[in-house]
Amino acid sequence: MSSPISTRSLGRATLARQHLLEPARMSALEMIEHLVGLQSQEPLSAYGGLWTRLVDFRPSELSDLIESRQVVRILAMRGTVHLLSAADCLGLRPLMQPVLDRIYRQTRVRRAIGDLDGLTRRAQDLLRAGPIAATDLSRALLAHYPDADLEVVGMATRGSLALVQVPPRALWGRSGRTTYVPVADWLGKPLQAADIRDVIRRYLAAYGPATVADVQAWCKLTKLREITDTMPGLLRLKGENGADLLDLPDAPRPAQDVIAPVRMLPDFDNVLLSHADRSRFMSPDDQRRLSTRIVVVPSIFLVDGTVGGWWHLDRKRHLVTVTPFRRFSARQRQQVLEEAVRAGNLYLEHTRLDVREADLST
Repeated sequence: MSSPISTRSLGRATLARQHLLEPARMSALEMIEHLVGLQSQEPLSAYGGLWTRLVDFRPSELSDLIESRQVVRILAMRGTVHLLSAADCLGLRPLMQPVLDRIYRQTRVRRAIGDLDGLTRRAQDLLRAGPIAATDLSRALLAHYPDADLEVVGMATRGSLALVQVPPRALWGRSGRTTYVPVADWLGKPLQAADIRDVIRRYLAAYGPATVADVQAWCKLTKLREITDTMPGLLRLKGENGADLLDLPDAPRPAQDVIAPVRMLPDFDNVLLSHADRSRFMSPDDQRRLSTRIVVVPSIFLVDGTVGGWWHLDRKRHLVTVTPFRRFSARQRQQVLEEAVRAGNLYLEHTRLDVREADLST
């Protein structure tokens, strides 16, 4: 039997698959599909996620993909907004319906609405007229449900219908209200649930090695062990803590001493949200520090493959603030500052940035 895989080695393996050890020479669309989507809770987060993983990424490339309907923003894994390729959207959105039912059609929503199928039909009637802003859709529906409020009506609608957030929302250099169109109308194709076994393999290719609990944390689907136990061709490995790990035979598993450069990640980056056990990327202290931020998953940076702190761009002041969680070597410190300026310049092109160091001492 092979030796257990160290936690540090797990981190290096995932970083390699995320192209956070070495940026990839692939298109933005190829990367989005490789990662099985990008978290897009904030409209511009995906741009930062692609920038840090791709060689010579241009924001206009992603905007063009959104405008040409090759990429869409929609609720999917974990019941959160993701940026998905059109093909993945058609397969993943229906696969995640049980997750959306739990999150958006919960007891308080059912009690306030009563007939959820009736609400769905009314929403479909309104959507037939063309794109409609999320708030306008909720207000129109609210007239039929006196025991509900806008939040409840919105939750019920988002959870029941597969709705794309259409541009100009999330376009680079532009902004727009959250406006919905049914996926089938936007893409001109019907939805058909993907094979969960294929999705699990793709997850391992981008986030593994991983436990079944990790896969479930990424997507929030349940009872996946019943599926993975019958899947052929998977490696069965052990972590240093005794955890049972799944992996693909040919997936990269670099040595634990491979150099991991400083990387600046956007808020809500998938790599921090896609494992039940996040020890491969952060210490217990750092997990507690980040867990206090219930609503916002901040923009963090990695130093030597683990969370080194968070960073923030103040657009009005053209100021990057770097807040470290530990002391760094002089070389690491310089790399953090240089990368912070590069990250800031992605959002404020050709603008000179000041960097405020927050207790970044050697």
